[in-house]
Amino acid sequence: MVKMSQDSVQVMSGQVKEIQVSPSSNGDSRESWEEREEFDQDHLGLTTKPKPVTGRRARKVEGGVFFEQKVFEQKGVEEYLRYQIEHENEPFAPGPAFPFVKALEAVNAHMRELYPESEELFDIVLVTYNHAHVGIRLINTINHHNLFIERFCMTGGSSPIGYLKAWHTNLYLSADADKVREALAEGIAAATMFMPEKLTEVSESQLRVAFDGDAVLFSDESERIFKAHGLDKFFEHERENEDTLLDHGPLKGFLEALGKLQKKFYAKGQRLNCPIRTYLVTARSAASSGIRALKTLRAWGLEIDEALFLAGAPKGPMLEKIRPHIYFDDQMFHVEGAAEMGTIAAHVPYGIAQKHNHKQKNSVGK
Repeated sequence: MVKMSQDSVQVMSGQVKEIQVSPSSNGDSRESWEEREEFDQDHLGLTTKPKPVTGRRARKVEGGVFFEQKVFEQKGVEEYLRYQIEHENEPFAPGPAFPFVKALEAVNAHMRELYPESEELFDIVLVTYNHAHVGIRLINTINHHNLFIERFCMTGGSSPIGYLKAWHTNLYLSADADKVREALAEGIAAATMFMPEKLTEVSESQLRVAFDGDAVLFSDESERIFKAHGLDKFFEHERENEDTLLDHGPLKGFLEALGKLQKKFYAKGQRLNCPIRTYLVTARSAASSGIRALKTLRAWGLEIDEALFLAGAPKGPMLEKIRPHIYFDDQMFHVEGAAEMGTIAAHVPYGIAQKHNHKQKNSVGK
């Protein structure tokens, strides 16, 4: 099962919460949770707060619609809870991760057709900072939008990280960068979700996930060489270490979980029309530094459906063509570039790039 957790802000707009996504199961056995991905509820697309962030056209996904957030900030938690209870029959609007969750459910539906008894499914767990009193509105919203989210975790203001570990989370998405860093420090794959001002239409039948390379799927080893010694030394290092595998990055496990599900479809002759498709979108150049990345993926036993080596060219236009449900990158200027083209992007605050200017646009170790 693939375990995923998200903040509710990402799934629906109008509250401060989170979500997890894990493969569904009928029991609590460890095997039934093997491939779970957890999402912060804010990232599942049910909640978005229109608060500008670093990017000109990227908005951070945060808990609560602006007015409701003002109630919380100006009048306190009691008035906020009272407001939510009074409006519990009014569903939250879809947020940026809403199409992502619908795609997960489409994959589950297809998997059930091929494997009626299989428990290897995406299991979506809603994790929220909110008080349990807000639960009725959340459930009403889930039902209103015909989403299949059975697992909730309402922490009443406490950190959700301990619960993420208990869920054996494969992926945690949140609007709160501090929570994401806390999750990464605990070894949980995590990213901070952002949304563009405009949204590109995405597939309703095929889940598409795009990854940056260094400091996302791989370690930041090569990026450190580039930052410290420049481009020429970077190319020299990659050529000399062509047959030396890169160490894993924070989202390797998530790609593995997706790959395990893909192989279930391949076994039924579904390779060409598999409902899961993965992409590597990297600023590495193919001839001078791409081979090491591909050899590493092969040695890990991982397949990536499409690999785009852009040699420093902007990623936004390629992402606009791919139309992924989510794109992961460790540098904010790439996240912003994706958002400018209408792509939902998530920032992975990991590696040496976090200590450098996010606006530096000549990074190659990606």
